[in-house]
Amino acid sequence: MTEAFFHDHTPDTAPPSSRRAMEGTAAKFGYLPSAVARLAESPETLEAFLRISSTFELTTLDKLARETVVLTVATRNGCELCVAMHTGVLTAVGADPEVVGALRDQAPLPDPRLEAVRRFTLHVLATAGAVEPDRMREFLGHGFTTRNALEVVLGIGAYTLSTFANRLVDAPVDEPMARFAWHPPTAADGSESGPAQASAQAPAAAPAPA
Repeated sequence: MTEAFFHDHTPDTAPPSSRRAMEGTAAKFGYLPSAVARLAESPETLEAFLRISSTFELTTLDKLARETVVLTVATRNGCELCVAMHTGVLTAVGADPEVVGALRDQAPLPDPRLEAVRRFTLHVLATAGAVEPDRMREFLGHGFTTRNALEVVLGIGAYTLSTFANRLVDAPVDEPMARFAWHPPTAADGSESGPAQASAQAPAAAPAPA
């Protein structure tokens, strides 16, 4: 987006019902992320994202599985801010750099269990939730549950909201996350490769582990 329609709010300029969320986020991160400063234009949107993302953190999916869902959605949707922020999250918890690199590259993961999460996430997105039985069996075959399958959908919903909103407001990568900067791959014609291409590339089902 070349024309600036959205601007960074401060707690003084934001709608009053956004201020508490802004102050809480600033206290958590030590600074006010530009995305929050811009999403504050809509208190309802800001509050909805903070609540749904917090709920996703409470699911029975482990931290690495949750972050796999997040980065799969974020790279698919081309959200530079989300990829940078969640690369930072994975780095902070000591995730395998090869796993992090593969997620950023939208490539198969060296960890079979996390790869099952990535593949399932892509299939849910590609089919709008109409998951084929063999894909469900593949996911469950790596030790996940039907509860986890619904939690993946929750994560997709949370970070579809986040990625779409961040792209709409053209949220920049804040300086603390600059070292994790990422840019979407480009198509052969030089245009940005978007969700349609990513969905078309959802991998075929693989046999579940014995």
